[in-house]
Amino acid sequence: MTYHPKSDFVSVMMERGFLADCTDYQGLDEALMGGAKPGYIGFDATARSLHVGSLIQIMMLRWLQKTGHKPITLMGGGTTKVGDPSFRADERPLLSAEAIDDNIAGIKRVFSAYIDYSDTPTGALMLNNAEWLDDLNYLDFLRDIGRHFSINRMLSFESVKSRLDREQSLSFLEFNYMILQAYDFLELHRRYGCVLQMGGSDQWGNIVNGIDLTRRVIDGEVYGLTSPLLTTSDGKKMGKSQSGAIWLDADMLSPYEFWQFWRNTSDADVGRFLKLYTELPVDECERLGALAGAEINTAKIMLANEVTGLLHGPQAAAAAEATAREVFEKGGVGDDLPTLTLSAQDIGDGVSVVQLIVKSGLAASGKEAKRLIAENGARLDDAPLTNAGLMLDQEALRTPVKLSAGKKRHALVQLG
Repeated sequence: MTYHPKSDFVSVMMERGFLADCTDYQGLDEALMGGAKPGYIGFDATARSLHVGSLIQIMMLRWLQKTGHKPITLMGGGTTKVGDPSFRADERPLLSAEAIDDNIAGIKRVFSAYIDYSDTPTGALMLNNAEWLDDLNYLDFLRDIGRHFSINRMLSFESVKSRLDREQSLSFLEFNYMILQAYDFLELHRRYGCVLQMGGSDQWGNIVNGIDLTRRVIDGEVYGLTSPLLTTSDGKKMGKSQSGAIWLDADMLSPYEFWQFWRNTSDADVGRFLKLYTELPVDECERLGALAGAEINTAKIMLANEVTGLLHGPQAAAAAEATAREVFEKGGVGDDLPTLTLSAQDIGDGVSVVQLIVKSGLAASGKEAKRLIAENGARLDDAPLTNAGLMLDQEALRTPVKLSAGKKRHALVQLG
């Protein structure tokens, strides 16, 4: 649709490619013109960090704050006990309350890099839906809230319908998830005046449910906005790499590996990712994204530096770029490479190079490591590695050795 927004936030969402759909463009736009308004995104605590797949939502909250509004990061301490069934083929494993609390503590550290939680009109709030979900009385909840939900309508939502069409089981526990998420929006509006829920486009049904419930129960005027579910130009889900998830916590993925993920962006994605994941002006993003040939590498380094700088700080980004230059341009080792440190006990009489490739994260399995060697994609100290049966002993590892998978992925292995 062609809509010309008046509010800064909706303008940014449209210009930079964040917007997939909105329940009421004009209504939201006008609501955001009337001073600082709270808006939220919910995050379930299924791991102790978020990964790159969540970064588009984090950037939406950051822009909400930068355009004069109040972000709410809602942790799903309650809903994680149920598990979101949206577009999943099976039920999520259930976590203990202790595991959920540990995960929330880890995720909080990530948010603080992007969002200001100070006590100001636009200072963000970190909330946990266990605050209102844990003590719900089931019979009261059914009577007061459950009566507003139509099973017929819930079955029509694509996230549920796709599961049923494939004849995959959907438990009653999971079916309750969308009711609980809708109740979150009602409570946030009632307690904090929250007028906006955002999420990926797979959350559309859940968001619409929350809007309907809030209007039915307290006649609140609230809105929903979704972002596109991002895939890379080759069709892969955003946030995954050959060696696993691209975590946002430095303890789970080093700043260098994070930087390298963005440096390896395909040419076709550079302009789009600059708009979504950096704060460079839109026209500069488009100029950089349009570069061709070897010049596009300049744009990729700019992308890697900007994204890494936002999360880990400018110094970490600069160190990662310096290491990359040392490794790639000069054939050196670099100070910031991912390092696998083994004890003498780990090595014993010797450790196979295939094991080292897997343990250092350069391959997901021994089979993949052997294939890498067979296809001449592995190197040991910059020399081609052709023997998959090679064993390294303690003496060989007294000086750190450099393992490489292809031209861009490297790790050090050393004796601790």
